[in-house]
Amino acid sequence: MTPATSVSSAAPAKPLPQTAGSFEVSFSPDKTRVGHMRTITSAFLRKWDVGGPLAECIVLAVSELVTNAVQHGYGEVGLRVRYAAGDLRIEVSDGNPKPAELRCADNDDESGRGMSIVAFCSTDWGVSEDGTTTWAAFLAPTGGA
Repeated sequence: MTPATSVSSAAPAKPLPQTAGSFEVSFSPDKTRVGHMRTITSAFLRKWDVGGPLAECIVLAVSELVTNAVQHGYGEVGLRVRYAAGDLRIEVSDGNPKPAELRCADNDDESGRGMSIVAFCSTDWGVSEDGTTTWAAFLAPTGGA
C-alpha cells in the first residue's frame, strides 16, 4: 500500500468539528421556496455548529433576501451561503439589475422592511455592481455561536 492509501489500526478517528463549507441552490421564483431555503440554511448552520441568536438572524436574513428575489427578481433565484474562518456570507441572485435598497416603511405598511432587517442583523450587506446579487455578511465564530 502507498502511504496515501494505508489504513491505521489505531483508535478510530474522531470527527473534526465542521468549520467551513458552502452550499448553493437555484430554484424557480415561487413563494413556497422561501420556507425551503430557511430549512436548508438551518440544516447547514447546525452542521457548521452555528446556533443561537446568530443562526436565527442568518435564517431571517435568508428569508428576507429570498423573499425580495422571489417578489422582485427576473427568472431563476440563486442562494449561496459560504462559511469559513468565522465569516459567513449569504448571496441571493435574481436577475433584476435594479439593486435592493433600504426603505423607510410607515407603521401601516405591510412590506418594505426586509433590507432594514438584513442591515440590522448582519455585520455588513451590499449589492453586486450589476445589481443582480444582494449579499449579507456575518461574523460567526468557529465551533459554535
